[in-house]
Amino acid sequence: MALECLDSKLVKQMFIAGAKYLESKKAYVDELNVFPVPDGDTGTNMSLTIMAAAREVQNADQDSMAQIAKAISGGSLRGARGNSGVILSQLLRGFAKEIGEYEKLDTVILASAIQRGVETAYKAVMKPKEGTILTVARAMAEKAAEIAEESDDIVFLLAETLDYAIEVLDKTPDMLPVLKEAGVVDAGGQGLVYVLHGAYIALQNGGEIPQELIGQIEIEAISKTVKKEISTDDIKFGYCTEFIIDLENTRVKNSEKEALKLRDYLETIGDSIVSVADEEVIKIHVHTNDPGLALQKALMVGSLTNIKIDNMREQHSEIIGAEQTKTIEKKDVGFIAISIGEGLSEIFNSLGVDYIVEGGQTMNPSTEDILLAADKVNADNVFIFPNNKNIILAAMQAKDLVEGKTLHVIPTKSIPQGIATLINYNQELSVEENTEAMNNCLTDISSGQVTYAVRDTSINDKAISQGDYLGIGNDEILAVEKDVEICVRELLKQLITEDSGLVTIYYGQDIDEDKAKLLAEYIEQEYEDCEVEVHYGGQPLYYYLLSVE
Repeated sequence: MALECLDSKLVKQMFIAGAKYLESKKAYVDELNVFPVPDGDTGTNMSLTIMAAAREVQNADQDSMAQIAKAISGGSLRGARGNSGVILSQLLRGFAKEIGEYEKLDTVILASAIQRGVETAYKAVMKPKEGTILTVARAMAEKAAEIAEESDDIVFLLAETLDYAIEVLDKTPDMLPVLKEAGVVDAGGQGLVYVLHGAYIALQNGGEIPQELIGQIEIEAISKTVKKEISTDDIKFGYCTEFIIDLENTRVKNSEKEALKLRDYLETIGDSIVSVADEEVIKIHVHTNDPGLALQKALMVGSLTNIKIDNMREQHSEIIGAEQTKTIEKKDVGFIAISIGEGLSEIFNSLGVDYIVEGGQTMNPSTEDILLAADKVNADNVFIFPNNKNIILAAMQAKDLVEGKTLHVIPTKSIPQGIATLINYNQELSVEENTEAMNNCLTDISSGQVTYAVRDTSINDKAISQGDYLGIGNDEILAVEKDVEICVRELLKQLITEDSGLVTIYYGQDIDEDKAKLLAEYIEQEYEDCEVEVHYGGQPLYYYLLSVE
């Protein structure tokens, strides 16, 4: 079978098929993470990202390449989760920008679109590493460009590009020693290959993937939030209203300015407002008692798609964080922290955090989750503490998209680091001075976690068996033990130095208070110069979180 061009209908089918195929393989991609700890969520993050785009693509006009491109770009951007998801969203956004300029795609345009996606993704990553999803993506672009020069057959181009991507993927262990030691290929690269593979299968089968290859998978909304019973009396605005405004064929010249004007109006009829502009489309979310007013105002701007209205008084409210939406007096500075665990959330609240976004390892919040949280903080400047290295990119992306306020991302990589950094906030200093001071203090804090291995492997010459307790300090496995208490003590030996003066213990939901106190007594006896604080964190997956200053 030879094919010289792709029309918009086939592009739509192939994209959805690629998303479905990755969704069916996400558990395997999760297992490829090189660290055998419960942060094996690369497949989940990539799947959530592309499925968010697929849901929008499914509702896009199949006869308009431009609309499909906008759906790919906007959906992936707002649904991006974790580093792998953010990078995938950038690959898709660059690809979408290129194809949106054409009605049909030939091999030259397709190769150019893949290359534009790679360029967009590389710009989004400060320090690109070889042996990752970026390497595989670049290989795809190089092979596609090579084939496009000699053939006008798209089927042949995709087949050769897929084969070469798999070939390069198999070489990623030679580029990253940690992959070689663990005996795995790069998880992000594998996820990207699955997307291309799914699209290629669909191309060969009239736009669909045979069910025997993929199983029964439906594109349906995945809850991004924690569901909670609340009284209907607490709901000020009863209808959660969402829609997309299509600005094509309108007189709107500045979509971002128009989004800001809509935000100003929506604030007069509701709250929990998100008004985000992406090229020629505006995404609206508002809680209001009169959805009709919001729709009428929007219709004055452009045509509406993806309209969704939920009566929140008749169902569980979906919230991102631990707090209910409420109107508060506007202030200069606000705070958002990503956290999980009742005790940890209480600690952050006690330090002045306005909004907690539920998330962390294995549950990375999306860019849109962070945007929604930022919208709920009534402040001109909002500090965000990701508290996980895999959430920093999503927070940075939210920083670029937010309207009406400024987000300041403090790149905290752990909960203890986030807490310690917050403590250093000084109300007497300016926003700029506090940003600098908090960034500087990150290097003064050593963080540790004790968790367990999810599979057998070997990392840094340490043989690890499934179920072993792992002591992780500053992004490195420092202890592997069969007993959790021995593990945490071995970890502390490597975290505490002669300059250390304070050790803080946050014990998780699987550790009782007595064990935590015994650990504190051990530290006081072994390290006489160190003060010890013990707090209930209530976090899942991690028996102990440690901070050493």
